[in-house]
Amino acid sequence: MMPQSAAVSRYVFVYGTLRSGGLNDIARFHPKPERVADARIAGTLYDLGAYPGAVLGGPGELFGEIYRITPELEAQLDVLEEVKPDDSGEYIKREVLVEPDEGGERLPCLIYEIHPQRIVGRAVISSGDWLRAR
Repeated sequence: MMPQSAAVSRYVFVYGTLRSGGLNDIARFHPKPERVADARIAGTLYDLGAYPGAVLGGPGELFGEIYRITPELEAQLDVLEEVKPDDSGEYIKREVLVEPDEGGERLPCLIYEIHPQRIVGRAVISSGDWLRAR
């Protein structure tokens, strides 16, 4: 028997406060997400004070985790990340293929990329690892 909502679940790559042990640990949300793997993607991490913002691509790496989430949880994350339909919110929701650290097939993951205007004058977290930087 398939888990409820399995047919419509999606994956999300989290790199900041939503990571396990973070201020907004995604495991605290309901319905509870399923942790799939640790992963890294290309990007640059910026320090925004209490939380980070990532810009995708480039030579740097972002460290994070992949979770399987339901549409209900995705909607909660959109509110938390202040996603707007016209991409004017604090974060812009993207979808990228992410390969788990253990290998295996690349998964289409949602990722919340910081709006470019929010990183002006902000410091880069060179390690690409928010939890380590804290």
